[in-house]
Amino acid sequence: MVAELIGAVAAVCAGGLVYLAAAARVVKQYERGVVFRLGRLYGDVRRPGFTTVIPGVDRMRKVNMQIVTMPVPAQEGITRDNVTVRVDAVVYFKVVDPAAAVVNVEDYRFAVSQMAQTSLRSIIGKSELDDLLSNREKLNQGLELMIDSPAVEWGVTIDRVEIKDVSLPDTMKRSMARQAEADRERRARLINADAEYQASKKLAQAAHQMADTPSALQLRLLQTVMAVAAEKNSTLVLPIPVELLRFLERGRETGPRASAGDDARAPEGAEATQELEGAQELAKGDALESAEALEGAAAAEAARTPEDAQASADDALGATEEARKAMEALRHAVEQ
Repeated sequence: MVAELIGAVAAVCAGGLVYLAAAARVVKQYERGVVFRLGRLYGDVRRPGFTTVIPGVDRMRKVNMQIVTMPVPAQEGITRDNVTVRVDAVVYFKVVDPAAAVVNVEDYRFAVSQMAQTSLRSIIGKSELDDLLSNREKLNQGLELMIDSPAVEWGVTIDRVEIKDVSLPDTMKRSMARQAEADRERRARLINADAEYQASKKLAQAAHQMADTPSALQLRLLQTVMAVAAEKNSTLVLPIPVELLRFLERGRETGPRASAGDDARAPEGAEATQELEGAQELAKGDALESAEALEGAAAAEAARTPEDAQASADDALGATEEARKAMEALRHAVEQ
């Protein structure tokens, strides 16, 4: 009798252990359990930890509550400005209502993926190429709203959407490169033109200042000569005043016309012509002296000695002074 009782107790314990093993369920921290009893949603969502169900009657489905990172395959479309592009993106979402994610949609992952691809194609068609390349924040927000609107009924919330890459045709890449190069060239030319304009204004101010003080022009000329001589060049260029050449040409043209036009003015015209011829001879002599000074400066430069360079510079300055005096004599003669 006792043996039979012990056997019955052992059988009951064994059956209890088998039932407990079949009914026991463990829900992880990042999961939630949705229980269906005879096909109907039963009770609240099971929290993380140990829980039990009725074997053969209840069926529990676990739902992951972690944030899911889902890449969206590259979608090809035509933008609003008729450019063919391929755009891919990534979607971050998570389940906030496990019961709705299980009951309202067959596979919420697949549903979110398809909705993301459709929304991405729609965004490509509504946007321009410049927006896809530089204004992605606004496009990301619009894409997130388009995916999140139907996903609310599925118990899913969209955390964020990011456009990863925009692939352009090779012809469009070359066109954009030429456009960028042309824009940079335009800006370089504008900067160069502005610099020339500012430099011309400063040079005009310097010219007015030197016109008021002729000695400043001579000092500047001497500095230029010294700078050229210090670089050990074999050629020394010394400018001759252009006004001197113009007065010489004007004197040559005025002399024959005055003699052939009116012989009645012989006394005064003869004196003026003689003075003009004398001034021309003086100017020619000064020009020859300037040429000789230039030759001396070139020879001194060929010697490449600082003392000879200084002497040639002084001679050149003296020749310039003589030329200036000759020009003033010519001007005085013409005025008379």
